[in-house]
Amino acid sequence: MRKTVRCAASAAAGLLALSSLTACANDAASSTAGSGRSGGGKGEHVKIMVGGLDKVIYLPAMLTQRLGYFDDEGLDVELLSEPAGVQAETALVSGQVQGAVGFYDHTLDLQVKGKNVQSVVQFSHAPGEVEVVSNKAADKITSPKDFKGKKLGVTGLGSSTDFLTKYLAVKNGVKVSEFSPVAVGAGPTFIAALERGSIDGGMTTDPTVATILEKKAGKVLVDMRTPEGSQEALGGPYPSSSLYMQTDWVDSHKETVQKLANAFVRTLRWMSTHSADEIAAKMPADYSQGNKTLYAEAIKSTLPMFTEDGVMPANGPETVEKVLKTFKPEIRNGNVDLNKTYTTEFVEKAAG
Repeated sequence: MRKTVRCAASAAAGLLALSSLTACANDAASSTAGSGRSGGGKGEHVKIMVGGLDKVIYLPAMLTQRLGYFDDEGLDVELLSEPAGVQAETALVSGQVQGAVGFYDHTLDLQVKGKNVQSVVQFSHAPGEVEVVSNKAADKITSPKDFKGKKLGVTGLGSSTDFLTKYLAVKNGVKVSEFSPVAVGAGPTFIAALERGSIDGGMTTDPTVATILEKKAGKVLVDMRTPEGSQEALGGPYPSSSLYMQTDWVDSHKETVQKLANAFVRTLRWMSTHSADEIAAKMPADYSQGNKTLYAEAIKSTLPMFTEDGVMPANGPETVEKVLKTFKPEIRNGNVDLNKTYTTEFVEKAAG
């Protein structure tokens, strides 16, 4: 049974310092009636903040809901949405939610800040990110070597798009201080900034990328939606979208975490055996923004980034650490214990 998601007003009020909850599927009003949560109030209630529910890179969160797999595990999962992964991270460490769906790199960043957080299901082995440039700037920006003096869009300052943009710059001889990152979110706000010239280019994901190309508003500069693209740009597999949680909570709620892992691994397997069109058909209607064909194409372009089993890819954590060390002195000078940033305990049991 297809379910709906509610952006709870009470949760938004509780986040205080965070921006208000957004993009939580307008489909909720027109889809199957219910509480807005997976189990309609039945089962253990778990709140998960997603760094953009309608982003294809985080598709497994909503898809698991729509497939009814949380229900099957006896969980009442409430999915909430923030426009950037860094805000999902903040919601998690402040205790407003029990889990976050965002980039794995936040676990390293948080560890050096004294916060113990770990990925429990690794959705991906590539970033799923694309660096695009506006048509006006395309002749001036032909590679990251040309980032100097440019305004580059990211979802939010301190976000994973911010991290990866800085890495591409530094790797190509441009200092972090020599370009301007601009927080423009994703979707319509990113596209508007690109068209207005508020940014010369930027890093974003599908379906934003697909829309930019269809509108001929920009061109692809660096494509990291596949393992091959990740290897070329970053030098190895780059585990990105994941379910990560505070380690103390994981240790004290192992049964619940196992149920979440069971549901997500089941979804990843389902994705690996179904077409982009079939996946798109399961998602909320509003996610296609009126163009079902384009939305399915966006999913098809991004599908290679996903794992089939939720397991952390070999050498993935090392690649992420290498990238972060390039521009983050606290990572470079710190002593990150990568073994504490993820666990395969739950996905291995789910696979079994």
